[in-house]
Parts: sequence; C-alpha cells; structure tokens
Amino acid sequence: MNQRSASDQQSISGTARLAIVNIGQLATLADESDAPALRTGPRTRPRIGPAMRSLGLIADAAMLVENGRICATGRYADLRRQIPADATLIDADQRLVTPGFIDAHTHLAFAGNRAAEYEQRIAGATYQQIAASGGGIQSTVRLTRAATDAELIAQTRRHRDWLLRGGTTTLEAKSGYGLNTETELRLLRTLAALNAEGSVRIVPTLLAAHTVPRELADYRAEYIRSILDDLLPIVARDGLARFCDAFCDDHAFTVDECRTVLAAAARHGLGLRIHAEQFRPGTGAALAAELRATTADHLETIDDATIDLLRDAGVQPVLLPASAFCLSRAEYPPARLMIDSGLAVVLATDFNPGSAPAPSMAFTLSLACLHMRMTPAEALTAATINAAHSLGLADEIGSLVPGRQADFLLHEITDYRELPYFAAAPFRPRVFIAGREVTP
Repeated sequence: MNQRSASDQQSISGTARLAIVNIGQLATLADESDAPALRTGPRTRPRIGPAMRSLGLIADAAMLVENGRICATGRYADLRRQIPADATLIDADQRLVTPGFIDAHTHLAFAGNRAAEYEQRIAGATYQQIAASGGGIQSTVRLTRAATDAELIAQTRRHRDWLLRGGTTTLEAKSGYGLNTETELRLLRTLAALNAEGSVRIVPTLLAAHTVPRELADYRAEYIRSILDDLLPIVARDGLARFCDAFCDDHAFTVDECRTVLAAAARHGLGLRIHAEQFRPGTGAALAAELRATTADHLETIDDATIDLLRDAGVQPVLLPASAFCLSRAEYPPARLMIDSGLAVVLATDFNPGSAPAPSMAFTLSLACLHMRMTPAEALTAATINAAHSLGLADEIGSLVPGRQADFLLHEITDYRELPYFAAAPFRPRVFIAGREVTP
C-alpha cells in the first residue's frame, strides 16, 4: 500500500500538556464504576437503563491533559491552581466538550458508489429487488475488485476523513466488498495501512460472509469453505481483524451458515458480530445470543423474546437508524424497549455505499431521538462509552476521566441536547485525539 505524501498528511498539532478551560458544559460520561478503575484498572460497565441518561456533566469546567491522557476534570475554579505553567491553554468560550464519537459499525472500505441505485429506489425499487438483479452489494464488489490498491486506499481515506470531520475519533470498519480471498485481504490491509497513519483508530472486522459472490451463487458451500479454510487462517495469523461479522438474511446467509462461519472465527480467536433481524425476525439475533457474540447489529424487526435473549447473554445491540432512513423504511429498531429491558444500546452510522451513505454521527443521534424515542443523553451515551464497550476499548476511550486517552470534541454549541436538535447541521467540532488537535 502506498502511504500518502507529506502534502496529504492530516494536520496534527499538540503539546505534552494541555488545559482546556472555560468549558460551559463538560460531558465526561463518568459514573461510579470509573472511580475504582482509576486505582486498580478493572473494566468499567456499559451503561444500561437510567444510567444511559447520566452524562457526568460538569458546568463551568476545565480539563487537564498530559502526554495524551486526561489527568484531571472538574470545575474551572477548582482546577485553576493545578494548571502547569508550561501548559497550552485552550479557551472553550463556554462551549460543549464531549468524548469523541465512536462509530461501531461502518463499511468504510469500498470503491465507487451506488448513486444510480439510489435513484432506482426513489423510483420504487426495493433494496431486495436491486440485489436480486445483480446490483446492491454485488455492484460494489465489481468496482472494488477492479480498483487498484492506490485507488482503494485513497477512497477509503476520504471516507474516513468525512467521519473525522464530524467528530468520529474511533471507528469499526468491515471488509465485505471483495467476496474472495484476495480482495478481502486487500480490504483488510487497506484498513491496516490507514490505521498506521495514526490519528483515527480503526478497529477492523472481517465480513467475507456479506453475501455469496455472484460467480458462486450455485456453490454456496464452496464459498463458505473458502472462508473457513483459506481466509480465516490468514486473517488470524496476520492479525488483520479483531472481529468477524456475518450477514444473516434471505439474500445473504442462513442462520446455520452464519453459525458455521462465526463458530470458526471464534476458534481463531476473533470476536463476533452479526447483522441480524434487519428485514424479518428470526434472522440471526438468537444466534448472537447462542454464540454470546459481542454485538448484534440492525435489529429493526426483533421481537420481545429475542431482546430478552440478548440481554441474558450480554450481547450489545448496535442500532443503525440511518440505514432505515436511507432505505425510506418506517420500521426502526425498538430502542426504547431495549433500553427499558436493560440492554446496553450502541448507535452507529452503518456508513456504506448502498443502504446508508450517511457518515455523520450527529445526524445518527438526531434519527435515534426522532424515530427511536431515545433521549439526547441516551443517544450520546450510545455513541461514546457504550460504543467503546462494544469494541472492547472502554478502559481506553469513550469517557473523559483521569487515565483515559484524551479523545474529545470541542463543539460549536453549548449544550449536549443541541447535537441531535440541530438535525443535519454542518457541525465542525475541533477534534482532539490523544490530546492533539487533528484536522483532516
């Protein structure tokens, strides 16, 4: 993979010591589980129920950062004397500071786009009809296979920078537009190359079980065997993915096929995620509970009994309201029922070229509030600390408490409720990752 030239590098500035002062509202996302973590380092807990509405707000606040880590938060009046003489001061001008957004479900790496299919859907074609005619995922697979390494990394970098501009500081990114061993590995290595550039943290996921490639439509078992025998061993050996995902749906893979792929991935030491219950019940959520997957994603059509299965198995639901929105669906995941049932809900963009060409986490929060009846506080929790838990990173990111990496956003607004309230506003927060300001 070609690294980008010096002229293309993100602008990153920083200092060993930083003091953000005069913060009008600091959303730390701290709770009582963070206090012992400062002394002994045990894992914090994902937020459930009423705890999802507790943001650890501090008014008239300050935050001190040293060597990329938060060392103190509190009222500005109480911390003024602790500010080192050599610290760089940033006056927040009474604006809002939050943790960086953590986007726990994206399809970042692909070539081309599907704008023509967007027009078809507006004219009345369904997602399933387009897929059945050879469009959908298959059309992106054709473009992705044909792209050079340089083209893939350039387009994927552009997608990443869209998310970064909106305040995403960590993201999960899936393969899945190769559907053969060679191209799936190219996609994962593209993600590794971008991760090596620094700044935005990319958590890679293998999604070779996205759909059956068109050339093997009559040889489904052969394709699954190639994932198990050819792809998974290389991915595990080379550390190219942290998770494995599978798409359980009528036009993708059956429950039994997903079980085969995910069980094999678990034997290789990968964490498990699954696309489930997007278009009809019975497509994968119960399997997520059976395998104790880390997450079950989509869940637009999940029923009450399966929600209970996820809760009892400790599976986090990753909800993707932009997908329902971009497909003009009236059916959104039942977030209110999930929260009231005790699930640690996560929100993510599902950024992809087909069903969710929508890279904005702030817009995702708006959709979650308006269409899934989540409160603004619950939505922010789902996009930060709960998302960090779903990636196994909650001891590192997702909250602004001493010891955590200093990934934070200095917003243009003054109150966290304004994030979803100003729907589709062109927000450009100042983005800090490990205490350094990053500009794409």
